[in-house]
Amino acid sequence: MLKGEKLTNKETTNMEKDNTSLKIFGGYLLVLFLMLISSSAVGQSPCGDDLCVVQFNAGFNEANKVTWVGELSDCSTKFIDIQKDTKAAGIYKIVVVPTIVIYNGGEEVHRFQANIMMQMEATKKEVQEKVDEILMDSF
Repeated sequence: MLKGEKLTNKETTNMEKDNTSLKIFGGYLLVLFLMLISSSAVGQSPCGDDLCVVQFNAGFNEANKVTWVGELSDCSTKFIDIQKDTKAAGIYKIVVVPTIVIYNGGEEVHRFQANIMMQMEATKKEVQEKVDEILMDSF
């Protein structure tokens, strides 16, 4: 089109359709990208591919912290305070504290959750048995 020429109604309509199509396509790409980003952490281990036991708790529930998690053998351990790391509860689907999650190969394999009084009922022996079972299954 030359400078000074006016667009016909048909040409204007076609350009609007092209712009609308591009906006819709861009929107789909954005939604797809956001879905990939948001789902990438769900179920994923916060401590890599190792066999790992993670205790999720919060500062307001310090009295019910599970002190023996660091004593577990044949696995690494980690503590995440969901009051400080506010995104962790959503990412790892923590609904009650404390929660103990066992990860193996980067994926969640078992979860122990507190009772209604926010106290862990699972024992060190039960969690260690689950860790040992996971190790034995890998042979």
